[in-house]
Amino acid sequence: MIRRTLTLRLFLRLLPVLALAAALPWAFGYWIDRGWLLAVLSVLILLGLMWWSLYRALAPLRALFRALAGSVNTYRDGEFNFGVHWRSDDELGELVRAHGELGEVLREQRLELVQRELLLDTMVQNTPVAMLLSADGGDGVRRVVYANVASRKLLNDGRKLEGQRIGELVDGLPVELREALARGADSLFAVPAEEGDEEEVYHLSRRNFSLNGRRHELMLIRLMTPELRRQEVQTWKKVIRVISHELNNSLAPIASLAHSGAELVRRERYERLGEVFSTVEDRARHLEGFIRGYARFAKLPQPQLQPVVWRDFLGRLQRQIGFELEGASAELQARVDPAQMEQALLNLLKNAHEAGGDASPPSDEVRVRLLRLPGWTRIEVLDRGAGMNDAVLQNALLPFYSTKRNGTGLGLALTREIIEAHGGRLSLQNRSDGGLCVAVMLPES
Repeated sequence: MIRRTLTLRLFLRLLPVLALAAALPWAFGYWIDRGWLLAVLSVLILLGLMWWSLYRALAPLRALFRALAGSVNTYRDGEFNFGVHWRSDDELGELVRAHGELGEVLREQRLELVQRELLLDTMVQNTPVAMLLSADGGDGVRRVVYANVASRKLLNDGRKLEGQRIGELVDGLPVELREALARGADSLFAVPAEEGDEEEVYHLSRRNFSLNGRRHELMLIRLMTPELRRQEVQTWKKVIRVISHELNNSLAPIASLAHSGAELVRRERYERLGEVFSTVEDRARHLEGFIRGYARFAKLPQPQLQPVVWRDFLGRLQRQIGFELEGASAELQARVDPAQMEQALLNLLKNAHEAGGDASPPSDEVRVRLLRLPGWTRIEVLDRGAGMNDAVLQNALLPFYSTKRNGTGLGLALTREIIEAHGGRLSLQNRSDGGLCVAVMLPES
């Protein structure tokens, strides 16, 4: 279409020249006889007129193409305020209009991008998390390429950080932060405060990525002290509520029974004193066991690892509480603390039996399955109870969380502490055919 338009424009421009060229031979023939001079002069004049007409005919097109090339260059340089106008309804006019619409789209996209960048920069600069981005320079030295307000305040007394060498910056940081950076992974660290203040706890997060062929590292340093204090207060409140509840449940009956025993003695009715003393002893022993459980959770010692064969170990456990055993071959061995591991598995087995809802559930309703995985031993405790809803699954392993009326919320928490002290993991999930599966993952010795 553009080619036909250009051809039509050139034809209209050259039409007078062609007419003049047709008249030249006749004019020259009137004065000079037809011959070589007439032909030469006609050709020269015709070529000159054609060149001049062609030059003038293409001048607007050349100006248009220069304008289009200039606008493309401005787009490449990031400037979108340049426009091209062409008064024509032909294909060239359509091309210019399409070019203008493209420029308008690019202008809108650039404006939206600038607004997003401003919004993102405002959010990053005002976040309380210290953000520090560094990159490898061409000389092999890592330098800071971006730092927000929080990082400047934390690391450089509010002064600019961009362009500084990471090595020189780290040398001026507190020892605790330097050690955290030297570990090369995410970590928690505490910085001692000035005299009279508490130490500040921070969390360091590090991520590496490549951008434009250069290795970048993003460090995020977050102050955790306020959050930890809130969590600590909430934990202490929960501990106090649980302890107060258990103490009241035991001390109130003991006080009442002591008063009743005193009345019986005053009335010389000694025959019921044995029952009173027995009840007082039961409540006192329950309270003693409750306090012992808290102490055990708070003072869990480091496991003393010994080699055990799982088939023999679980066989001894079966004599204490009933369950079906699957997959216990003589080759499955581990190095564990027998006393702690026995306590952990007993807690899981007691919960599995209590999940059945029967005072004496059959042992085949509770099963223990051993599986050997690459580098791990998986122990599954399976029951046929009602399972757990999502809220209970999320909180079941937290200390002091319990759905039982007289539960302390320490059984599963203590079990998890023991498993993790052995380098393992504890997880809970509902079984598809009903019941709960508690999985213990322990590394192979």
